[in-house]
Amino acid sequence: MNARLFLLTILAVGGIADGATCQTPLGAPWDSAGRILKTSGTATGGYYRYAFPRRDLTLRIGDVTVSPALALGAWAGFSGDAADATVMGDLVLTSVELKPVLAELSRQGIDVTAIHNHLAGEEPQITYVHFHGQGVALELAARLDRVLALTGAPRPVAAAAPQPITIDTALVFGTLGLRGRAQGAVAQVSTVLVPGVVTMHGRPVTPALGYGTPVNVQVVGDGRAVATGDFAVLGSKVAPVLQALTSHGIMATAVHSHLVDEEPRIYYMHFWADGTLSDVLRGLRAALDAAR
Repeated sequence: MNARLFLLTILAVGGIADGATCQTPLGAPWDSAGRILKTSGTATGGYYRYAFPRRDLTLRIGDVTVSPALALGAWAGFSGDAADATVMGDLVLTSVELKPVLAELSRQGIDVTAIHNHLAGEEPQITYVHFHGQGVALELAARLDRVLALTGAPRPVAAAAPQPITIDTALVFGTLGLRGRAQGAVAQVSTVLVPGVVTMHGRPVTPALGYGTPVNVQVVGDGRAVATGDFAVLGSKVAPVLQALTSHGIMATAVHSHLVDEEPRIYYMHFWADGTLSDVLRGLRAALDAAR
């Protein structure tokens, strides 16, 4: 989704930017990478992000129709420079797409670092594939383009039509202690909860690229809201975060890895919340506090 459609980008209250989006046009080679990938890019959190939202899918959990901005945001992020870049990201796949996409990732020399669920009880069932590659930036983009061609993600990616904001952003950002972005019924925030430097295969990982904690909230009417995302935390924080979520009626849907050979080890805890907006936000704030 084009970042120009959003209000603000992700800032930690009282602190530094957690993935601040640069509104200026991307320079070489990142503008060319966007043309290869058939989507626009943004400079955010120290890396370059390209989105491929699965607007072709109608996803439901119970009686809720899930907005693509809530849980269907496939993306790729590049860090480094033109000659020595790292690409990481997340593909959102249907069951029929999974086998051919995995085969093409292998053919293109792009590593798979995780294959798993983020949600529970969704229809249709969605599988998330995390990937990692290193090399010349534009070559990586071309290889990834061949992978994306095997998915139903609409490309070229058109900017979403602007929608009036119907979610109480003051309540969301104020309760979570983070500022973020919003469009229509969805608000999004992100932060980094792992201190210090994380390496993968001995190379430092850009925090917002590799182990950010996104939280997405969607209002669905009559004061009700749903939320999903994942808490990226060290092992010592897994139990406290799980306790905070469950004690507030929020279901953890997965605990797993997204990376391979990282130091220190990071765990990613996905969740699904459903309740009044204020109750959902209080539970998420408790989990954020527990993670810190």
